[in-house]
Amino acid sequence: MTLIHENMSRGRTNTGWLDSFHTFSFGGFQDPTRMGFGALRVINEDRIAPGSGFSEHGHADMDILTIVLSGQLEHRDTLGNVATIAPGEAQLMYAGSGVRHSEMNASADAPAHFLQIWLIPDVRNGLPTYQQAPLPVEDDMTGGWQVLAAGGDAKAPLRLNSDTRLFLANVAEGTRLPVPSSPERLTFVHIIEGLAMVDGERLSSGDGIQLGTGSIPDIEWVTDGRALLFDMHR
Repeated sequence: MTLIHENMSRGRTNTGWLDSFHTFSFGGFQDPTRMGFGALRVINEDRIAPGSGFSEHGHADMDILTIVLSGQLEHRDTLGNVATIAPGEAQLMYAGSGVRHSEMNASADAPAHFLQIWLIPDVRNGLPTYQQAPLPVEDDMTGGWQVLAAGGDAKAPLRLNSDTRLFLANVAEGTRLPVPSSPERLTFVHIIEGLAMVDGERLSSGDGIQLGTGSIPDIEWVTDGRALLFDMHR
Protein backbone atom coordinates (compact mmCIF):
# COMPACT_ATOMS: atom_id res chain seq x y z
CA MET A 1 0.00 0.00 0.00
CA THR A 2 1.28 3.46 -0.95
CA LEU A 3 0.05 6.49 1.01
CA ILE A 4 0.73 10.10 0.04
CA HIS A 5 1.07 12.43 3.04
CA GLU A 6 0.02 15.76 1.51
CA ASN A 7 1.83 18.83 2.80
CA MET A 8 -1.44 20.72 3.24
CA SER A 9 -2.78 18.01 5.57
CA ARG A 10 0.13 18.29 8.00
CA GLY A 11 -0.48 19.53 11.51
CA ARG A 12 0.70 23.00 12.37
CA THR A 13 1.92 24.84 15.46
CA ASN A 14 2.28 28.61 15.14
CA THR A 15 3.25 30.47 18.30
CA GLY A 16 4.67 33.61 16.69
CA TRP A 17 8.34 32.77 17.29
CA LEU A 18 7.82 29.21 15.98
CA ASP A 19 6.00 28.07 12.83
CA SER A 20 6.12 24.27 12.64
CA PHE A 21 4.49 21.73 10.30
CA HIS A 22 4.09 18.13 11.49
CA THR A 23 3.96 15.14 9.13
CA PHE A 24 3.10 12.89 12.08
CA SER A 25 1.27 13.52 15.36
CA PHE A 26 3.17 15.97 17.54
CA GLY A 27 2.28 18.33 20.37
CA GLY A 28 -1.25 19.65 19.92
CA PHE A 29 -1.66 17.84 16.58
CA GLN A 30 -2.87 14.32 17.32
CA ASP A 31 -4.10 12.07 14.51
CA PRO A 32 -4.41 8.32 15.36
CA THR A 33 -3.70 7.50 11.69
CA ARG A 34 -0.43 9.46 11.81
CA MET A 35 1.49 8.13 14.80
CA GLY A 36 4.67 7.46 12.84
CA PHE A 37 5.84 4.79 10.43
CA GLY A 38 8.27 2.08 11.46
CA ALA A 39 11.16 3.67 13.36
CA LEU A 40 10.18 7.08 11.97
CA ARG A 41 8.20 8.95 14.61
CA VAL A 42 8.51 12.68 13.78
CA ILE A 43 9.20 14.87 10.76
CA ASN A 44 8.77 18.53 11.71
CA GLU A 45 9.53 21.42 9.37
CA ASP A 46 10.35 24.32 11.68
CA ARG A 47 10.91 28.02 11.20
CA ILE A 48 12.22 29.97 14.20
CA ALA A 49 12.16 33.75 14.43
CA PRO A 50 15.43 35.65 14.98
CA GLY A 51 16.64 35.60 18.55
CA SER A 52 14.24 32.79 19.54
CA GLY A 53 14.34 29.03 19.87
CA PHE A 54 13.78 25.99 22.04
CA SER A 55 15.15 26.66 25.52
CA GLU A 56 16.69 23.83 27.52
CA HIS A 57 14.47 20.76 27.72
CA GLY A 58 14.92 17.03 28.08
CA HIS A 59 14.65 13.92 25.89
CA ALA A 60 15.30 10.20 26.32
CA ASP A 61 15.42 7.10 24.11
CA MET A 62 15.27 8.86 20.75
CA ASP A 63 17.59 9.63 17.84
CA ILE A 64 16.96 13.32 17.05
CA LEU A 65 18.25 14.48 13.67
CA THR A 66 18.31 18.16 12.67
CA ILE A 67 18.93 19.28 9.08
CA VAL A 68 19.32 23.05 8.63
CA LEU A 69 17.88 24.40 5.36
CA SER A 70 18.56 28.11 5.89
CA GLY A 71 19.78 30.29 8.73
CA GLN A 72 21.76 28.88 11.65
CA LEU A 73 21.04 27.05 14.91
CA GLU A 74 23.06 27.13 18.09
CA HIS A 75 23.04 23.82 19.96
CA ARG A 76 23.94 23.38 23.64
CA ASP A 77 23.47 20.23 25.72
CA THR A 78 24.25 18.77 29.12
CA LEU A 79 26.91 16.54 27.53
CA GLY A 80 28.99 19.71 27.17
CA ASN A 81 28.50 20.14 23.42
CA VAL A 82 28.22 23.67 22.01
CA ALA A 83 27.91 23.92 18.23
CA THR A 84 26.47 25.99 15.41
CA ILE A 85 24.64 24.13 12.65
CA ALA A 86 24.51 25.91 9.29
CA PRO A 87 22.86 25.08 5.95
CA GLY A 88 24.47 22.01 4.45
CA GLU A 89 25.00 20.42 7.87
CA ALA A 90 23.13 17.92 10.00
CA GLN A 91 23.35 17.04 13.68
CA LEU A 92 22.31 13.80 15.35
CA MET A 93 21.73 13.60 19.08
CA TYR A 94 21.02 10.22 20.63
CA ALA A 95 19.12 11.03 23.83
CA GLY A 96 19.48 7.51 25.27
CA SER A 97 19.27 7.46 29.07
CA GLY A 98 18.50 11.17 29.06
CA VAL A 99 19.94 14.49 27.96
CA ARG A 100 18.87 18.13 28.13
CA HIS A 101 19.56 20.52 25.27
CA SER A 102 18.58 23.83 23.67
CA GLU A 103 18.28 24.76 19.99
CA MET A 104 18.30 28.52 19.43
CA ASN A 105 18.33 30.67 16.31
CA ALA A 106 21.95 31.83 16.13
CA SER A 107 20.98 35.04 14.31
CA ALA A 108 19.39 38.19 15.72
CA ASP A 109 17.96 39.24 12.35
CA ALA A 110 17.43 36.17 10.11
CA PRO A 111 14.98 33.28 10.59
CA ALA A 112 16.16 29.67 10.86
CA HIS A 113 14.49 26.97 8.73
CA PHE A 114 15.20 23.31 9.44
CA LEU A 115 13.86 19.76 9.61
CA GLN A 116 13.74 17.94 12.93
CA ILE A 117 13.38 14.16 12.64
CA TRP A 118 12.87 11.66 15.46
CA LEU A 119 13.76 7.99 15.01
CA ILE A 120 13.00 5.32 17.62
CA PRO A 121 16.18 3.43 18.60
CA ASP A 122 16.32 -0.35 18.84
CA VAL A 123 17.91 -0.22 22.32
CA ARG A 124 16.69 1.84 25.26
CA ASN A 125 18.64 3.61 27.98
CA GLY A 126 21.96 3.79 26.11
CA LEU A 127 24.75 6.32 26.57
CA PRO A 128 23.75 9.69 25.01
CA THR A 129 25.92 10.89 22.10
CA TYR A 130 26.24 13.89 19.79
CA GLN A 131 27.33 13.92 16.13
CA GLN A 132 27.53 16.57 13.41
CA ALA A 133 28.35 16.10 9.71
CA PRO A 134 28.02 17.85 6.34
CA LEU A 135 25.23 16.83 4.00
CA PRO A 136 26.07 15.22 0.66
CA VAL A 137 27.09 18.12 -1.58
CA GLU A 138 24.31 19.91 -3.46
CA ASP A 139 26.59 20.34 -6.49
CA ASP A 140 26.28 16.59 -7.11
CA MET A 141 22.91 16.69 -8.90
CA THR A 142 23.25 13.13 -10.16
CA GLY A 143 19.86 12.10 -8.89
CA GLY A 144 21.25 9.21 -6.86
CA TRP A 145 20.53 8.50 -3.21
CA GLN A 146 23.53 9.27 -1.00
CA VAL A 147 23.68 7.85 2.52
CA LEU A 148 23.49 10.38 5.36
CA ALA A 149 22.84 8.23 8.42
CA ALA A 150 22.65 4.51 9.14
CA GLY A 151 22.61 1.99 11.95
CA GLY A 152 24.47 -1.26 12.44
CA ASP A 153 27.70 -1.78 10.56
CA ALA A 154 26.71 0.39 7.58
CA LYS A 155 29.16 3.18 6.75
CA ALA A 156 27.57 6.64 6.95
CA PRO A 157 28.47 10.17 8.08
CA LEU A 158 26.06 9.79 11.03
CA ARG A 159 25.45 6.63 13.06
CA LEU A 160 21.87 5.74 14.01
CA ASN A 161 20.78 3.48 16.84
CA SER A 162 18.23 1.51 14.82
CA ASP A 163 18.19 -0.71 11.76
CA THR A 164 17.50 2.32 9.60
CA ARG A 165 19.26 3.92 6.66
CA LEU A 166 18.61 7.53 5.68
CA PHE A 167 19.52 8.82 2.23
CA LEU A 168 19.52 12.28 0.63
CA ALA A 169 19.10 12.98 -3.09
CA ASN A 170 19.94 16.28 -4.81
CA VAL A 171 18.22 16.11 -8.18
CA ALA A 172 18.15 18.19 -11.36
CA GLU A 173 15.09 19.04 -13.42
CA GLY A 174 14.16 16.10 -15.66
CA THR A 175 15.72 13.46 -13.40
CA ARG A 176 13.95 10.10 -12.96
CA LEU A 177 14.70 9.05 -9.39
CA PRO A 178 14.10 5.37 -8.54
CA VAL A 179 12.72 4.57 -5.08
CA PRO A 180 14.35 1.36 -3.81
CA SER A 181 12.03 -0.94 -1.87
CA SER A 182 11.96 -4.45 -0.43
CA PRO A 183 9.17 -6.69 0.95
CA GLU A 184 11.18 -6.98 4.17
CA ARG A 185 11.57 -3.23 4.63
CA LEU A 186 9.51 -0.06 5.08
CA THR A 187 10.17 2.98 2.89
CA PHE A 188 9.28 6.63 3.41
CA VAL A 189 10.23 9.52 1.11
CA HIS A 190 10.03 13.15 2.24
CA ILE A 191 10.19 15.93 -0.37
CA ILE A 192 12.38 18.72 1.00
CA GLU A 193 12.02 21.05 -1.96
CA GLY A 194 11.11 21.04 -5.63
CA LEU A 195 8.22 19.79 -7.75
CA ALA A 196 7.89 16.19 -8.92
CA MET A 197 5.44 13.59 -10.18
CA VAL A 198 5.00 9.95 -9.21
CA ASP A 199 2.36 7.62 -10.66
CA GLY A 200 0.27 10.62 -11.72
CA GLU A 201 0.50 12.31 -8.29
CA ARG A 202 1.98 15.80 -7.99
CA LEU A 203 4.55 16.15 -5.20
CA SER A 204 5.99 19.32 -3.70
CA SER A 205 7.85 20.52 -0.62
CA GLY A 206 6.52 18.86 2.55
CA ASP A 207 4.82 15.93 0.83
CA GLY A 208 5.64 12.38 1.88
CA ILE A 209 5.35 8.94 0.28
CA GLN A 210 4.70 6.05 2.69
CA LEU A 211 5.41 2.67 1.11
CA GLY A 212 4.50 -0.39 3.13
CA THR A 213 4.57 -3.09 0.45
CA GLY A 214 5.15 -3.30 -3.28
CA SER A 215 6.95 -0.63 -5.27
CA ILE A 216 6.26 2.67 -7.00
CA PRO A 217 7.41 4.15 -10.33
CA ASP A 218 10.38 6.50 -10.48
CA ILE A 219 9.90 10.01 -9.13
CA GLU A 220 9.98 12.37 -12.14
CA TRP A 221 11.38 15.78 -11.21
CA VAL A 222 9.76 18.78 -12.88
CA THR A 223 12.24 21.14 -11.19
CA ASP A 224 15.52 20.83 -9.33
CA GLY A 225 14.85 19.41 -5.89
CA ARG A 226 15.90 17.48 -2.80
CA ALA A 227 14.39 14.51 -1.02
CA LEU A 228 15.04 12.19 1.93
CA LEU A 229 14.53 8.42 1.86
CA PHE A 230 14.08 6.36 5.03
CA ASP A 231 14.74 2.62 4.70
CA MET A 232 13.57 0.83 7.87
CA HIS A 233 12.99 -2.65 9.26
CA ARG A 234 9.40 -3.81 9.70
